[in-house]
Amino acid sequence: METTPLHIQTPLIDSMPLRALTGKTIQLKMECYQPAASFKIRGIGRLCQDAVTSGITHLISSSGGNAGYAVAYAGRKLKVPVTVIVPETTPESVRNRIESEGATVQVHGRVWDEAHTYALAFCQKMNGAYIPPFDHPVIWEGHATLIDELVTQCSKPDAIILSVGGGGLLCGVVEGLHKNGWDDIPVIVVETEGAASLAASVAAGKLVTLDSIDTIATTLGAKRVAARAFEWTRRHPITTITVTDKAAVKASRAFANDHRMLVEPACGASLSLIYDRSVAVEGAESIVVIVCGGIGVSIDALIEWEQFLP
Repeated sequence: METTPLHIQTPLIDSMPLRALTGKTIQLKMECYQPAASFKIRGIGRLCQDAVTSGITHLISSSGGNAGYAVAYAGRKLKVPVTVIVPETTPESVRNRIESEGATVQVHGRVWDEAHTYALAFCQKMNGAYIPPFDHPVIWEGHATLIDELVTQCSKPDAIILSVGGGGLLCGVVEGLHKNGWDDIPVIVVETEGAASLAASVAAGKLVTLDSIDTIATTLGAKRVAARAFEWTRRHPITTITVTDKAAVKASRAFANDHRMLVEPACGASLSLIYDRSVAVEGAESIVVIVCGGIGVSIDALIEWEQFLP
C-alpha cells in the first residue's frame, strides 16, 4: 500500500553570494528545510513507515542527533513510541529537541558506535524495530529521492559536494545518480579531521575503524563508514576531502550571514570547500552542494565554537 512520504521536496537555490565569491554557479539543495531539519527523514522516514506498516509498534534508534530526531519525528507522525539511544557526546540541547517530538532518550557510550551496540540489545528486549542511522538499503533508497528531485530542478552539474559521517547520504546520492543516468558526475565528499573514517579507508584500500572520534561535528562521528559507501568509491568518481573543525564552523557562520540559515558544522564542512575556494573544486564551474542541515546548532553554539577553536 502506498503511503505519503514523511519528507518534502526541497528547493534548489542558486546562491548569488557564493557565485560572487567564486565566479562559479553554486546551487544549494536545501535539505535543512526538511520538517525533521535534515535529509535524514528521506530514508529513515521510509524505513519507519515500512516497519509500522508491517505491524511494528515501537521504533528504536541509535544516533548522535539527526537520525534520532528523524525517527522521533516519524514516530510522532506514525503514532508509535520511539526510544533513541544517544552517546555522551550528544549535547543536552539535542537530547531535548529529540524529546520534544515525544521520544524517550537514553544516554549510553562515549561515541555512536557504543550507543549502536546498546540499542541493538535494547531492541531485542522491547521486541521493536531497530532503525539504523545510515546503514540500510531502504534508507539509501529514500535518500536517492534527493537526486530524483535534483534532475528536475537543474541541468547536469559538474560536481556534487556532500558531507560524510556513516555514509548513508553518499550511498543514496550515488544510487540516485546511477538510477537517473548521471552516473559520471564526480562526487566530492567531505569529513572533518578526527572523524575521517572514509578517507582513512580509501587511503588504506580497505574498511578502517578509527580508534576514536575527535571533532566538533559530532554528527559525523562514526568510527567506521557503511561498507556500501566504501564500495562506491571503487565504482564511482568520488574524491574524499578532510577539513578542520575551524573551517567547518567558519563556513557555517558565513552561510548563516549569507543565507540566513543555521546549519551544523557537519554541514559547514561541505560548504567550507566553497568558502575557502578549495583546489578540489577548481575544475568545476557548476556545483551542487547538499546543505544537509541538522538540529545541533544555534547562534550561541556557533559563537562558543568559534571562541573554543584555536
